[in-house]
Amino acid sequence: MPQIQTNGVNLEVETMGNSEKPAVLLVMGLGAQMTAWPDDFCSQLSERGYFVIRFDNRDVGLSTWFDETGEPNMNRTYLSHLFGRKIKSPYSLSDMADDAVGILDFLGIEQVHLVGASMGGMIAQRFALNHPKRVMSLCSIMSTPRFIRPEYQLTLELMEPDSGTREGRIESGIKSARLIHGEKFLLPENLRELVAASIDRAWHPAGTTRQLTAILADGDRRPELRQLSVPTTVIHGTADRLVPPKGGKETAEAIEGSHLVQIEGMGHSLPTEVWQEIFQTFDELVARSEY
Repeated sequence: MPQIQTNGVNLEVETMGNSEKPAVLLVMGLGAQMTAWPDDFCSQLSERGYFVIRFDNRDVGLSTWFDETGEPNMNRTYLSHLFGRKIKSPYSLSDMADDAVGILDFLGIEQVHLVGASMGGMIAQRFALNHPKRVMSLCSIMSTPRFIRPEYQLTLELMEPDSGTREGRIESGIKSARLIHGEKFLLPENLRELVAASIDRAWHPAGTTRQLTAILADGDRRPELRQLSVPTTVIHGTADRLVPPKGGKETAEAIEGSHLVQIEGMGHSLPTEVWQEIFQTFDELVARSEY
């Protein structure tokens, strides 16, 4: 479909399934394109009776980039976060949530079931807080209500400098996937192909830095989440090294009446082996939201 113009940005959007069915908006995480929601995952979800919507967040993929705002100084940003100082960000998680609202407005959808992964879960939380009447249910996957810094060694391994070459970037992407996937489940056999396709579609690390700045600037959402009354399920892997399981527990504890589902051995990824559990858990959430 053509790009959607909303909230001052152009957003790349794809839909799947019958638009008369309940709408599900999939929100992806930090620096990740909408293609990180696998095609088969989306098609299987639509086959369960949902109208599935996925999109590139601002500053990633084929949506509007914010290169004219420059790249934030992350050392200064981390220090500001550590000492509780105000963080200047080119845009906010609320802006990104408003982008998602604009997609619904364009598609003529009044209410939606929100599913957010990682930073996408943070955006979904902010969406539910700022626009509760537009949300039928919230499913927060491998996310957190506040920034929790990953273990130091993992951070070092993930922050290797850009090689400047396509092959080097592919190797780096494969290494990163192995570091955060978890050991219980197999990586996709076509991992190299998937990483290469993502890099070829859009390579834009500066956008990741700005998105991270927006995460840090949003602070701790737990006080606000305690006032949220949207039916919620929190899904988190016990082997998540990037966003520790603590983040999922804190989300569930903050939102009254929410359900916490911990998937044994799942890391910071969506392995095909857990899809059916996620789908069943989501179906149960949707059923709860109808009462």
